[in-house]
Amino acid sequence: MAEISKKTKRYPTDLTDEEWALIAPMLPGAARTGRPAAVDPREVLNAIRYLARAGCGWRMLPNDFPPWQTVYWHFRRFVRRFLFHTIHDMALMLDREMQGREPSPTGGVIDSQSVKAPEAKTRGYDAGKKIVGRKRHIAVDTDGRLLMLNLTPADISDSAGAQLILDAVRKRWPWIKHLFADGAYDRTKLMDKAAYLDFVIEIIKRSDTAKGFEVLPRRWVVERTFGWMTRWRRLVRDYEERIDVSEAMIHIALGSLLLRRIAH
Repeated sequence: MAEISKKTKRYPTDLTDEEWALIAPMLPGAARTGRPAAVDPREVLNAIRYLARAGCGWRMLPNDFPPWQTVYWHFRRFVRRFLFHTIHDMALMLDREMQGREPSPTGGVIDSQSVKAPEAKTRGYDAGKKIVGRKRHIAVDTDGRLLMLNLTPADISDSAGAQLILDAVRKRWPWIKHLFADGAYDRTKLMDKAAYLDFVIEIIKRSDTAKGFEVLPRRWVVERTFGWMTRWRRLVRDYEERIDVSEAMIHIALGSLLLRRIAH
């Protein structure tokens, strides 16, 4: 991180030249009509990454970034174009190839995380975790890279949220056949749907004789992904009112981690 800070000259979250070279071709081009853009898109992305990592509000962006209104306008424009999702998936496949693996995975792990969402339009109460907010249902590959994300009110059960995950995974990652999960996913409806979609869900259960904390095979990978997410302070809670904005923040965080790993 010290070397990255020297390269960026400002904040550790700033895009380095190597990272910018990877994603610059993916940004939307300038409009054919109207006034030329007055801000550098690289500076806009730097501001968005800073906000996600530091957990500050839009109006609290440092003055050496473009005005927060401009940054927010471009952010919403990028969200509508699914830019952050696209950058994340591109970085995911590149990272897998650099590790000597196929770009599209064949196995994964599913799990969920309940977080407080004080500003959400719709939220629910997770009685197990005693949290009022949203639930993040995710699927990751066997190294912890995010494959699919589904946000629901916290009162939606793990198995019900996973059913939507299975539909999306089958369309986006057609080569996946095997999924690992914990005992909360051992439900008849989910297993029937998995069989219909040609998935095999293997339930990893905690040993009845285990005492205290126990690292479960395959299951720890998804917990590490949740740990990566909550290092970005904007994701410790779900501060977003809209679900699409909340999803974008998660893709910004995990996509930035993958970009840094690839470029450096």
